[in-house]
Amino acid sequence: MPGPPLVEQSPPTEWQRTARRARVRAGRAIRLLGGSSAEGADERAEGPRVAAWERRAEWPLAVLAGLFLVGYAVQVLAQGLSPDARTVLNALVWAIWISFGVDFLIRVGLARRRTRYVWRHLVDVVIIALPMLRPLRVLRLIMLLRMINRRFAATLRGRVVIYGAFTALLLIFCASLAVLQAERHHPGANITGFGDALWWAIVTICTVGYGDRFPVTVEGRSVGVALMISGVGLFGAVTASFAAWLVDQLRVEESESEAATQRDLHAVQAQLDRIEKRLAAQAGGADT
Repeated sequence: MPGPPLVEQSPPTEWQRTARRARVRAGRAIRLLGGSSAEGADERAEGPRVAAWERRAEWPLAVLAGLFLVGYAVQVLAQGLSPDARTVLNALVWAIWISFGVDFLIRVGLARRRTRYVWRHLVDVVIIALPMLRPLRVLRLIMLLRMINRRFAATLRGRVVIYGAFTALLLIFCASLAVLQAERHHPGANITGFGDALWWAIVTICTVGYGDRFPVTVEGRSVGVALMISGVGLFGAVTASFAAWLVDQLRVEESESEAATQRDLHAVQAQLDRIEKRLAAQAGGADT
C-alpha cells in the first residue's frame, strides 16, 4: 500500500498574505474614488435593503450623473447661451443634484443603523450639502465621480487598466471644467481656455507640475488639491491591483510546482513500495 502523502497542505504563504494586503489597499483606493468593493460593505449598518436599493438605483443614478456632466460642461464651455437657455440648464442641473440628495436620504431611511450609516458616509453628506455655497461648488464634481464610479467600479472589476483609464479621463475632464470656471474671469489668471485647463489637469494628476499653468484662486487651487489626491488614489488602486495579480500568478506557479513535486514523491514512494515487496518476496523464497 502506498504510504501517506509526504507533502502536507501548507498554511497561507507570504505570497498569499501579500496578495490579500494588495487587494485591501486597492479596495480602499477605489472606495476613495466612489467605487464599491466587498471589503467596504458594512452589513451591520446597511442591511440588505440598502444593497437592494443600490442595485436598483445604480444605473439611473449613473445616467443622471452623465446628464449632470453634460449640463455642467455646457454651462462652462458654451459662453454664448441665451439667458433663457441658461436658466433651463441651471434648473436641470439642480434637479439632478436634488435627486442625488434624495438617493442618500432613501439609503439612510433603509439602513439598519441610520446613525452609523450617516457616520460612515460623512463624505457624501458634506459633498451634497456644501456645494450650495459658491466657493465650494467644486465638490459637486466629486459627487459626480462617486455616482458614476459606483456603477462602473463593479462593471469593470478585474479590468484594472480599463477602470484606471476610464477614471483618469473622467477626473481630467471634470477638473478641467472646474478650474476653467474658477479661473478664466479672474485678474491675473493664466488658465483662460479649455486647452490650458486640460493641459494643467493632465500634468497635475500625473504629479508633474510644469508650472507654466497654475490656478490663482482659492477655488482653483482646491480643484488642484482634489485632483492630486484623487490621482494618487487612482494610481495606488491600479498599482495595488497589478501587484495582487502578479502575486497571484506567482502563487499559481508555486502551487503547480508543489503539485508536481508531490506527484514525483508519490511516484518514488510507489516505486520504493514495489522494490520492498520484491525484496520481501525474494527473501521469503530463499528461506524456503
